Amino acid sequence: MIRIIFSVIFLVAIGCKNVDSDQFSAQDIVDKSIEVSGGKLYKSSNISFTFRKLRYEKENIEGRKILKRIIKEDSTTILDILKDNSFERYINGSPKDVVDSMAIKYSNSINSVHYFAYLPYGLNDPAVNKKLLGETKIGDRHYYKVEITFDEKDGGEDFDDIYIYWFNKDTYKPDYLAYEFHVNGGGTRFREATNERVINGIRFVDYINYKPATASSVYDMEALFKSKKLEILSNIRLEDIKVSPGNYN
Repeated sequence: MIRIIFSVIFLVAIGCKNVDSDQFSAQDIVDKSIEVSGGKLYKSSNISFTFRKLRYEKENIEGRKILKRIIKEDSTTILDILKDNSFERYINGSPKDVVDSMAIKYSNSINSVHYFAYLPYGLNDPAVNKKLLGETKIGDRHYYKVEITFDEKDGGEDFDDIYIYWFNKDTYKPDYLAYEFHVNGGGTRFREATNERVINGIRFVDYINYKPATASSVYDMEALFKSKKLEILSNIRLEDIKVSPGNYN
């Protein structure tokens, strides 16, 4: 009888450990966040949206991801295409040569807008490193705090940027993020997700974009936000979002 009792206690203990969310790794948290935010639909769907009066489109064609930006100015239409790490520009349907330095600039801009639009999906890119910094509380909600860094190889021009994400412990969705960047003089930003909506199975949000009054580390942004020492820099809104099945094999 004693042996049976100890066996039951042992099995219960093991079962509790398996479902204990506090045992999750940073990878577990990101995987769960992607799953509840859209999962495989990110990879299989065509997505388009308007951001700051420019149209952005993501297409999946036979396993290839193609990112686009469409600029309309009077009678001129500029189509920028980013695929397989190559940049193409068309003006009113005709190809336009672009010097390498500008092609890199345009590519980074297009990639950045698409990256933020589909978060948390991009957090499983091959060059991404994840580290669980612990748990914290913002307002009355509890969060997992995850640091994101990048390998230099395949990490892009901004591989040395540092991000921190706050994943809601109840929903696993990233309600906040902060990042430290080094281009154009560098700086830090803190974003608060707002206006969550789900379109054909994929979660989209807008952001209130904050900056510190003085130079600050990305690791200080949570405390500055809590003490209301961040300034609103801008509002980031995605408009006219459309999601449709893509051609993915």
